Amino acid sequence: MSSGFLPISAREMRTLGWTQPDFVYVIGDAYVDHPSFGHAIISRVLEAAGYKVAIVSQPDWRDENSVNIFGTPRLGFLVTGGNMDSMVNHYSVGKHRRKTDAYTPGGLTGKRPDYATVVYCNLIRRTHPKIPILIGGIEASLRRLAHYDYWSEKLKRSILLDSQADLLLYGMGERSIVEAADALNSGLSVHDLTFIDGTVWRTNDLSSVADALVLPSYEELKADKRRYAESFYTQYCNTDPFRAKRLVEPYGREFVVQNPPQKPLSTQEMDDVYALPYQNLPHPSYHDTVPAISEVRFSLVSNRGCFGGCSFCALTFHQGRIVQVRSHESILREAREMTKQPDFKGYIHDVGGPTANFRRPACDGQLKRGVCPTKQCLFPSPCKNLVADHTDYIALLQALRALPGVKKVFIRSGIRFDYLLADPDPAFLKELVKYHVSGQLKVAPEHVSDQVLHYMGKPRHAVYQKFCRKYAALNEKEGLKQYLVPYLMSSHPGSTMKQAVELAEYIRDLGYMPEQVQDFYPTPSTLSTVMYYTGLDPRTMEPVYVPTDPHEKAMQRALLQYRDPKNYALVREALEKAGRTDLIGNGEKCLIRPRKGEKQPEPAKKPPEKRPDKPAKKAASPPRKPEKPQKKAPPTPTAAQLRQAERYLKKRKK
Repeated sequence: MSSGFLPISAREMRTLGWTQPDFVYVIGDAYVDHPSFGHAIISRVLEAAGYKVAIVSQPDWRDENSVNIFGTPRLGFLVTGGNMDSMVNHYSVGKHRRKTDAYTPGGLTGKRPDYATVVYCNLIRRTHPKIPILIGGIEASLRRLAHYDYWSEKLKRSILLDSQADLLLYGMGERSIVEAADALNSGLSVHDLTFIDGTVWRTNDLSSVADALVLPSYEELKADKRRYAESFYTQYCNTDPFRAKRLVEPYGREFVVQNPPQKPLSTQEMDDVYALPYQNLPHPSYHDTVPAISEVRFSLVSNRGCFGGCSFCALTFHQGRIVQVRSHESILREAREMTKQPDFKGYIHDVGGPTANFRRPACDGQLKRGVCPTKQCLFPSPCKNLVADHTDYIALLQALRALPGVKKVFIRSGIRFDYLLADPDPAFLKELVKYHVSGQLKVAPEHVSDQVLHYMGKPRHAVYQKFCRKYAALNEKEGLKQYLVPYLMSSHPGSTMKQAVELAEYIRDLGYMPEQVQDFYPTPSTLSTVMYYTGLDPRTMEPVYVPTDPHEKAMQRALLQYRDPKNYALVREALEKAGRTDLIGNGEKCLIRPRKGEKQPEPAKKPPEKRPDKPAKKAASPPRKPEKPQKKAPPTPTAAQLRQAERYLKKRKK
C-alpha cells in the first residue's frame, strides 16, 4: 500500500508499477489528500481494501481526452463534483459569479463546469459508453431524487438520470463504496448492484423491488407544488438507517430507486478511516496553495452527523441525525502527528464537526431503534429523552491541552447553545470561556423573531438571550474580553418586512453592524428550500410567507447593515413599506436620518403593534455551513445591553 500521494498522471502511475488502475476518480476539486476532503477519504478507503485508484483532478470538460489520461479503468469511473455543490461554489445567493474558488490552487475560478457531476459523467459516456460510472459527494447526494434547482428555477430530475451514471452513493460512503467495488471485482454487473444500503439505482422493472414507498411521479411533481412538498417530507422522514423504507420515484417507464441509508460507523470504524495514510497536503505538483486547506490543516474532526435540525441545512439529508464519534486515542494520535509539522505554531484551530459540542447520539435509543421520523431532538425544545452531557468532550479537550507542543486549543466550528444550556452541569461553558475561545465564539441565533425561528427549526430567541447572559457573566468573572459572533440570516421563509425590521432593531440595541450577513440560499434538499419553492411548510402543509422577489430580499438584507451608506435607499424603502417611518429621524432609536434639507417624516399615527408570533402548527422540524468569521468581531453584549434589548422587545409585544 502506497504511503505517498495517489497518482494524478500516467507517469506517476507507471512509477508505482501499475499498468491499469482499478478505478479512475474524477473530482471537481484540486487533489488534497486530507480527511476533510471527501475524495481523499473514499480513495484511501478503497486503497486500504486493496484497490488501485488514480485521480483526475479538475479535467478540462471541453476536452474528451482529459478524463482518459489513465486509459480505461478495470472496474469503473468514480465521479464527484467536489466538497461543495458546484453551483453553490460558483454563485452567490444573488446568482453573481464568485471571484474565488477555495478548492482550486491559487483560488482561481473557472476550473470546473456548472453542474460538474453531470458534465463529467456525460464526458466519460462519450468515450466509454459501457464502463460503470459511480457518482457521489454532496452534489450527487442532495440531488439524488427530483429536486428544486434555484439557479435554473426548475424542478430537476434525479441527477442519476441526467448524468447517465449507473449507481449513486449518497451520504458518507465508506461502506457502500467498498461493497460496490467488491461486487464489481467479483464479476457482478453494475446493473445488479441493487442491494447496497446508501445507494440509488435505476430500473425499468419493479418486480424485484420489495417493501418500497412509491413517491409521486416526476410529472406529478412538476404539475403540483403541493405534491412535491409532500414527496420531499416523505423523503425527509426516511433518512434514518434503522427505520427508513426503500423509495421509488417514477419517470415514465423508468424508475429511480433509493435504498435505505448506510448504518452509522462505529467508533472503531471511524478511527480506522482517520488512521489511513493521508498526506494532509495538496498534491506537490501544485505551484499555488489550495485555500481550503488552511482552515482544516491544523484542525481535528471529532464527530460526524447532527441532531440539531436546522431547516435550512442539508446536513441531516447527507450525514444523518445520528452522531458518530472518534475515540480520544484516535484524535490524540492525529494531534501528536500535527505537532511534529514544521509549520505548526502550537495552536489547534478546531476540535469538532458539524456541531462541535456533539460527542454522542442524542439519546441511547438511537443506535438501536434509530431517530424519531417526525420529532426533533432539540426543537422546539429539548426532548425529554435527550442526554445533554459534555463530560466526554471536556475530557478530550483537557487531554489535547496537555499535549507537549500545544499552546492553545480553539473551537471554531460552532457550538449549539441550546444543547449547552440543556446540560445541567455548567462545567463545559466555564471550560469554553476560559480555554477555548480565540477572541470570538461563533454562535448561530439566526434571527430574533420566534415566528421565523420556528420555520428555521431554531430555538426561541429567549434561549439565545439566556446564553448571552451566561457567556457575558463568565467572561466578566474571568476578566476576559471575548466576543460573540452571531450569524444572522435575512429573507428566510416566514420573514416578512416586519420581522426584518425587528431584527434590525435588535442589532441597533446591541450597538454594532455585522460585517457579514447571510441571505437565505435555497440549496437542494432542505426543508427551507421546499418552503421557498412551494410556499408551504412540508411539515404541516400550511402556507408560509416567502420573500422571493430579489428587490425585497435586497431590502431585508440591507436592514441588517443599515449603517452602511450604500444601503440608505433600500433601508428607507423597507421602513416605508413596513410602516415604520418612526425609525427615520434623529432620535436614539432611529435607524437612519433624513436626508440633508429634508424634514423628518411624519411618524405613523400609531406604530404597528407587535403581537405575539404565532408559529404554524407545532410539528417536527427537522442544517448550513456557517459563513467565515467576521474580520472584526462585534462586541459581546453587556448585561445592561441585553436587559435594554429585552425591555424593548417586551414593550413592542404589549
